[in-house]
Amino acid sequence: MFLKSQPALILASTSAYRRTLLERLRVPFSVQSPGIDETVRAGEAPAELVARLARAKAGAVALRHPGAWVIGSDQTAVLADATGGVRMVGKPGSAEHCVRQLQEASGRSLSFLTAVAIMRGSGDRAHEFLDTTLVRFRTLDSATIERYVEFESALDCAGGFKSEGLGIALCEHIDSQDPTALVGLPLIRLAGVLRQLGYLVP
Repeated sequence: MFLKSQPALILASTSAYRRTLLERLRVPFSVQSPGIDETVRAGEAPAELVARLARAKAGAVALRHPGAWVIGSDQTAVLADATGGVRMVGKPGSAEHCVRQLQEASGRSLSFLTAVAIMRGSGDRAHEFLDTTLVRFRTLDSATIERYVEFESALDCAGGFKSEGLGIALCEHIDSQDPTALVGLPLIRLAGVLRQLGYLVP
């Protein structure tokens, strides 16, 4: 049964990608910066990191707006190394770093972990989930990488590419239950949670 008066919905994010994705659900919402420390803790596993940061983002804004449901999300990319360990791959921030990231990803797979927390009030009412998307890159020569970095700005994207843009041409295949997760917000699962909370999502 849907609520006659839906509570306010807030996206705790400064990401334009997440805001654009959430707009697709046609549910009114506002956006606020969570303003949290996103430093990785010593020994923190990638899945633990993104889950903690998603909760922290939602929680920081929920404390300021106890009557609203707040969505927090975080994402990281993970690359397996030669020893069997994993290394987190963040946003490149510069064209030079983007080139290096794509050189490392060439012919290899990156796992993208996207955590979501939907929270209200003090956090005693929360819904959390984690999406994992596997991206296999084709073998990329230097000219291909340089052309891509010149044509498309992906400096603010984990892994240094945009699957929703030209970056799809760098991929060999993508294994995912939800293509929007790779962009930054898994809408299929999120839409289901919002319906449970009483929001009118078709």
